[in-house]
Amino acid sequence: MEFRVERRGAVETWTIDGESRRNAISRAMLAELRQLVARAGADRALRCVVVTGSGDRAFCAGADLKERATMSADDVHAFHQGLRDAFLAIEAAPQPFVAALNGAALGGGLELALACDLRIASETAQLGLPEVGLGIIPGGGGTARLPRLVGVARAKDLVLTARRCSAAEALSTGLVTRLSPPERLSEEAWALAADIARNAPVSLRQAKRAVDGGFDLPLVEALALENRLYQDCLATEDRREALRAFAEKRPPVFRGE
Repeated sequence: MEFRVERRGAVETWTIDGESRRNAISRAMLAELRQLVARAGADRALRCVVVTGSGDRAFCAGADLKERATMSADDVHAFHQGLRDAFLAIEAAPQPFVAALNGAALGGGLELALACDLRIASETAQLGLPEVGLGIIPGGGGTARLPRLVGVARAKDLVLTARRCSAAEALSTGLVTRLSPPERLSEEAWALAADIARNAPVSLRQAKRAVDGGFDLPLVEALALENRLYQDCLATEDRREALRAFAEKRPPVFRGE
């Protein structure tokens, strides 16, 4: 198995179980990630996913270069298509995904984190896209997702220099949204996921779609998308439960209906 999966209530933590190779992305790891994302999409009781790495050296150091050296050109093309498909599936999943960066997030590892909805990093983590120093460019969405997150100039600063940035710099640019002491990262990432998971599942799905789908639209079209997704929430049992809970001064019990 390439991942250790732990379930706590409505939250799952997926830990890349490849510490000896700095949690690099192998073909087996990528195949299992795609299976996990597909399963998550069909799990109505699962409301949030945390993705992290084993150990404290790396969240994910990118592609497994030892394995890459054995690949044919066709293998490499297939690998990158699988990478893009897996990251798009994370973005399309109904659940929010939280990347907990326990160490270096480099190349495809940072691209995995960029596909997640939120990123929380250990104070000792380093992030970067080193590809231009290896004779290639980011191939898993880095040149597309990073500028949308931090702006074009900041993205070019990382992509064109191939440098690593600190967790503190990543926080200042919005590349990550929270920092944690290394020894508390797992618990704080789970607590963030639990804060998300306590909300109405349909609303979480629709809110994620509204933000992602409306980002590149003209304002009027983005507002129309938001309204359509808002209307879908009105007829849910969870909305009626929220109104009852408010009137009865108790926490709502959401069922995703």
